[in-house]
Amino acid sequence: MDLEYLRAHPHRLPMLVEHQRIRFTPIDGGVTSVAQRLTFDDGTDVFAKLHEREPADLLPAQRRGLEWLTEAGAPVPRVWCGTETLLVTRWLSSGEPTAAGASALGAALARTHRAGASAWGAEWAGYVGSVAVDNSPSTRPWADWFRNRLTTLLTRCVITGNLDDADAAIVNAALSRIPDADDEPVSRLHGDLRTANLHWDAAGDGWFIDPSAHGGHRETDLSTLALDEPPHLESIIAGYESVWPLEPGWRERQGLHQLYPLLVDVAAFGSSARDRLMTIARRYR
Repeated sequence: MDLEYLRAHPHRLPMLVEHQRIRFTPIDGGVTSVAQRLTFDDGTDVFAKLHEREPADLLPAQRRGLEWLTEAGAPVPRVWCGTETLLVTRWLSSGEPTAAGASALGAALARTHRAGASAWGAEWAGYVGSVAVDNSPSTRPWADWFRNRLTTLLTRCVITGNLDDADAAIVNAALSRIPDADDEPVSRLHGDLRTANLHWDAAGDGWFIDPSAHGGHRETDLSTLALDEPPHLESIIAGYESVWPLEPGWRERQGLHQLYPLLVDVAAFGSSARDRLMTIARRYR
């Protein structure tokens, strides 16, 4: 049993595991999927995600996003194979972040962004975790597209009772402050660049995992990254700017971009995530 066979017959993976042709070790795979470390007879390891509930197109969307980022040379795990319910990628060793690795990761992110996209959004479904987001491709002005994306999330949060009308008024006031960015090229984004989606290998090098890839504004990725203050954040930023300097004032605009991942948090986790969203929204009302 080898990896090439699995690539050619991905639908047979459950049977191969059941009959112990491939050894598996359950690992933490987050909240949306069951994750396993698969080990072949020759000692090769791969990472596998299994998702058999709604939304049904989550793993296919993630697979397409990984492949799209790979085309740009992004440091993401290679996709080996996939089905509607299965995604198998390269296994990454685990280690500690280093300043040098962080700087290299920032430079790689800049190069990925510069690879660009044909439109805001993407040709595949949009998910951040299991939260659906509007990925409909658009060539309208970025600020209009981004506001519409966030307004859709905001409406959902109000309907579910995770935010009330007073909260929504404050967030809407902040959304009105999103500036035009007519000169900003469409960047190839990871789309969910939280600290949990940075992986550091045994050499201290960084990788991007679990993307919600789409065409967007590059400051959205960087602002999302800053939310959780990952190790060596300033080294990541310095590495980024060594390749593609950021526009003046980007740190002042950071909170406006952060409204996106924070609205996703409220949609996913309910009112427990409300306070952080509202703290940032009040800065811009």
